Amino acid sequence: MLPTNLRIWPRAGEHMAEPTLPVIDFGAFSGGTDEACQKTADQIDHACRESGFFYLANHGIATDIIADAFDAAAQFFALPQAEKNRIAIENSPCHRGWFALGGEALDHRAHPEGDYKEGIKIGQDLGADHPRVKAGLALHGPNQWPDIEGWQPTMQRYFGACETLSRQLMQAFALALGLERQFFDAWLKLPMATLGPLYYPPVPTDARARISAGAHTDFGCLTLLAQQHIGGLQILTRDNEWCDVPPRENMLVVNIGDMLARWTNDRYASTRHRVVNKSNEARLSLAFFFDPDPDVDLSPLPGCLSPGGEPKYPPATSLSHLIDKIGESFSYRNETE
Repeated sequence: MLPTNLRIWPRAGEHMAEPTLPVIDFGAFSGGTDEACQKTADQIDHACRESGFFYLANHGIATDIIADAFDAAAQFFALPQAEKNRIAIENSPCHRGWFALGGEALDHRAHPEGDYKEGIKIGQDLGADHPRVKAGLALHGPNQWPDIEGWQPTMQRYFGACETLSRQLMQAFALALGLERQFFDAWLKLPMATLGPLYYPPVPTDARARISAGAHTDFGCLTLLAQQHIGGLQILTRDNEWCDVPPRENMLVVNIGDMLARWTNDRYASTRHRVVNKSNEARLSLAFFFDPDPDVDLSPLPGCLSPGGEPKYPPATSLSHLIDKIGESFSYRNETE
């Protein structure tokens, strides 16, 4: 539970709802019976139809892998800005590297000054000879790594663990949607996945109007979020109330994003959320964004379009969808493109 002295209090005029997110035990899914797997999938289906958010217990990622990744992230964010700037995201042709405070504006209309956070984008580390890179495919290429001993393998270890879990979750989503368990596997040859360590400093008293992370929906298919003891994540309920999503020991927060909502023709909900760090401590989190191969057609999945019904979204691929979304929140993308 979040310590009471660190509770994220609502702003004036806001009512905070009590946390009501379901806890889903994923332990039985990998090696469980068909009945156990379907039961877990049904729980996920219900959560995705409601808020699109849930806690995931017994997720299979070892605690030392998570702890090492948090330690490495803290080590990087403690570097002088000049050193962090050596791997600035503006230097990357494929949206990889560090961005400074205000570098991302998730709610640019309400907060054009940008989010009061900094972060790093780490993706599939592809060399110049990889077919997708040779083809000039957007968002594909090499990572930018800081010059910290052991940092790269530590983050790649966590990246790999998250990718394995995400593939299992996609199988659960398939069963939840009434599809074959391996339905999505063919579209996950080399998924577009991004690990984003995030650092939220305490908001200064003279800058309380700033937001740690503006209200937004996630861009992609699914998100895995690891939190430490500092809370701040809030989701917007159907009653238009902000609800705290405090850290829970040994659990991840899972949510779906706009891509899966689009793919299911809004059968599943992509819910607005934000981060409000009102503690007097810095907040660290590890966000892992998992998306299918770049050429996936996002037309409604089987069973997600009623007979004679029309898709709610225009045609798009997973890559074109992501490019549009990233361009909305990172101004340097618009400037360079």
